[in-house]
Order: sequence, then C-alpha cells, then structure tokens
Amino acid sequence: MLLYYITDRTQFPGDESARQRTLLAKIGEATRCGVDLIQLREKDLSTRELEALTRAALSVVRPPGTENREPTTRLLINSRADIAAACGADGVHLRSDDISPSEVRQIWSQSEHTARALVSVSCHSEPDVARAASEHADFAVFAPVFEKKDAPLRNPAGLDRLREACRQKIPVLALGGITLKNAGACLNAGAAGIAAIRLFQENDIAEVGRRLKS
Repeated sequence: MLLYYITDRTQFPGDESARQRTLLAKIGEATRCGVDLIQLREKDLSTRELEALTRAALSVVRPPGTENREPTTRLLINSRADIAAACGADGVHLRSDDISPSEVRQIWSQSEHTARALVSVSCHSEPDVARAASEHADFAVFAPVFEKKDAPLRNPAGLDRLREACRQKIPVLALGGITLKNAGACLNAGAAGIAAIRLFQENDIAEVGRRLKS
C-alpha cells in the first residue's frame, strides 16, 4: 500500500519562515516513517521561492551521505516539471489539465537526470484514469472520494466510482476526505494506496502509517 503525503504549508501557523520550517520538519517525519511519496504542492510560491523550497525539501528527503542509496521516499513537485528536473526531484504530479506525462519525460531527457521521471496525474473520473494509463503515467490520484471539510459543495465521487477507476491498468491512489475510518474502504475498492494532506499533516505520521498498514 502506497502512502502519498501532499503538502500544504498554509495550514501551519506563523509567518512564512515558520511555516516553511514546520513543513520541512513534517517532510522529515514522513521520510523517517517510510511514506512512499511526497508531493510538494505549494502553488502560490514564485518560481524562485519554489525552487529554494524544493532544494531544502530534497536535503531532508536525501540527507548528506545518502546520495548513492536507493531512496525510500520520493519527492514529486506539483505541475512544475522544469523545477523538478532542475533541482533533481524524483518526478512531477500533473493536474488533470496539465501537460502530458510524455512531455514531462521529454523535459527530463534534456536535463542531467539519469533516473526516469516518476509521474502521477490528478483524475476525477474513470476516463481520466484511462487516459493517464494510456499516456504511461506511473499512477493516478483519484479525487475527491469523500466530501472534504473545506469543500462541502463539491460532489464527491464515492466508493463505486473509485472502484470503477481502479479497474484501469494503472495504480490508483484515493484522495479527498480520507480518514483512518474510511481508508480501509478505499483499499477494499481497489485503491493501491492513500493520498492525503490533513491525514498526515495533522497527525503523528508513524501512527497513521501503522494503522493504515494494519
């Protein structure tokens, strides 16, 4: 089961400097606890600010002295394939209306990367997931499965549509309103893992991982 932590530093208290310190500490916690994937999703930052935060996050995910080891946690950057490639991140998470995975890999081929780009895609329907699979994305993030506290008017897809999406030939991660109580239902519907913001940011990640994997 894959665990995918999506960041949102704006949920943390304090000024910008304090929020970034808290975010980097949470990324460190996620890495130590064996979270498989972290998406740096800080869309309000300028290019220069996002690049600086990406490099700081990479130094946490891959501490000095571990450069030659196979990473257990991989860092993806939301939408910005150029920054991901320039900074040496592991890949990119694409919006549903973003460039294609093949375009990401073209950008990657023009960088100094030797490893293949890892690409995830936001999907909101079974056809979205089918398209992601046909474009050779590595996995799809299907959302929203359940109603979210901060978006109560957005219609959730529900478990039946998640189950249909999971029939496609690509791993599908469930996102949106995921809690420790309903995560098991997502896995039973065929999800390959759980993606979340608050579930990881507002809780002890070691405990979340233990309970999800049990």
